Amino acid sequence: MTQLQTQLVTDQWIAATWDEYLKIIEDPAFDKASCYYHNGNLRIEMPPLGHDHACDNTIISFAVNLFCTLKGIPLKGLTNCTYRKTGIDDCQPDLSYYIGDNAQVVPWKTRIIDLDQYPIPALFIEIADTSLADDKGEKRLQYEDLKVAEYWIVDVENIQILAFAIADGGSRRISESQVLPALKMSVLAEALRRTRQMDQAQVGAWLLSQFQQ
Repeated sequence: MTQLQTQLVTDQWIAATWDEYLKIIEDPAFDKASCYYHNGNLRIEMPPLGHDHACDNTIISFAVNLFCTLKGIPLKGLTNCTYRKTGIDDCQPDLSYYIGDNAQVVPWKTRIIDLDQYPIPALFIEIADTSLADDKGEKRLQYEDLKVAEYWIVDVENIQILAFAIADGGSRRISESQVLPALKMSVLAEALRRTRQMDQAQVGAWLLSQFQQ
């Protein structure tokens, strides 16, 4: 075990070389962790993820897939997939989406998605239960550098969605998706609020009525 591994604190950014990062994430102890590397720093986020995080993850994933199904938008959604620029960046967003012409760009039997070979997805989503400050801070900077077109943060505690369009090395708040035109963040936030009172089938029926308008 390396000295860095013995000193490793999870859920924080820690200075490390790329080789040190790779050695750490190869440790079986981190098999189920979400791992990030950016600007010479690593971050390991460890489960377990609780009920609230899991529920909001499920309903947002369902909403995006339902919207695209009804609107005929080609889509491939991936959960906790690893995206890597060797020696530079590594990330595992909670949800990510290839949209439109890129929906089938990554072939089956691909494990880690090599961003030197394949394009970045159009949309990254982080479900922020205990990680809100980092999702709004360092991860947003990382996704700006990776040139993701759009980034959403689901604020579990406050039941809201912070959505950002990314371009020209920066990001700006948006209230309606640009990669999924006409999809309003207010509708998704209302769906999240309804999950606090209704079962997911009832919320799904409500989303269906909204998306068919």
